[in-house]
Amino acid sequence: MSDTAQSYPGERLGLPKTGPGSVGRIGRRIAALVIDYAAASIIASAFLGFQQFALPKEAGITQFAPMIVFAVLQIVFIPTIGGSPGHRIVGLRLVMMNGSWVGPWRPIVRTLLLVFVIPAVIFDADQRGLHDKAVGTVLIRA
Repeated sequence: MSDTAQSYPGERLGLPKTGPGSVGRIGRRIAALVIDYAAASIIASAFLGFQQFALPKEAGITQFAPMIVFAVLQIVFIPTIGGSPGHRIVGLRLVMMNGSWVGPWRPIVRTLLLVFVIPAVIFDADQRGLHDKAVGTVLIRA
């Protein structure tokens, strides 16, 4: 087998093919994103005056409230519980490639890249988005 060929995502990272510790697949990632964004929208509606069906001109700055809450959820929960609430609900965990603690700055950089969307939808053969590669993390099954 050549250095670039692999039979499953995460093989060249030394991760198992399936089960705990394997790379989190796209279905779980999307489910986690939907859960996190739904929670952020509910929180923004309840506490920040976000109105989901308001026209952008009427909504003003509150139209960004769900994205701000989403970012805060990511930044707070990744270093404290190992992933966002959505990640943890669907059985995923964010870890450093070297096994150390994610720390406080990596979730900030990762989240800033994530809210720009493009780094999250461009990923490699190991299914690591550019936002994860930039900070040295991988999303695995818990």
